[in-house]
Amino acid sequence: MWWQKLIWLSVAGAVGTLSRFGLQGLVQGSRVGFPWGTFAVNIAGTFAFGVVWSLADRTVVSPEFKTYALIGFMGAFTTFSTFMFESGSLIQDREYLLAGANMLGQNVTGIIFLFLGLALGRLL
Repeated sequence: MWWQKLIWLSVAGAVGTLSRFGLQGLVQGSRVGFPWGTFAVNIAGTFAFGVVWSLADRTVVSPEFKTYALIGFMGAFTTFSTFMFESGSLIQDREYLLAGANMLGQNVTGIIFLFLGLALGRLL
């Protein structure tokens, strides 16, 4: 039943969003400067992604749980974990050029598009 999957993905996404909000606020607090809150969320998310993926690989958790955890929760908590996992997979597969292109490309392109978006937002 696809609608049940949608409900569970939505619930997992809501929990991921609230978890991000809580952890980011807890770590960042009122400190200014380096974005420690986002840093903590991205690192925690990458670690959690690795744990869930490994458990699913060994069938310790169901494919459904993997979907809800990685797409629902982690999708809302941080997409950095997916980016790191995909880059790490390319490195494990000895696809060093593709891994470098993925990491450099997403970061450089992301910064460029951030500034393009900011400029467009100022014009609107």
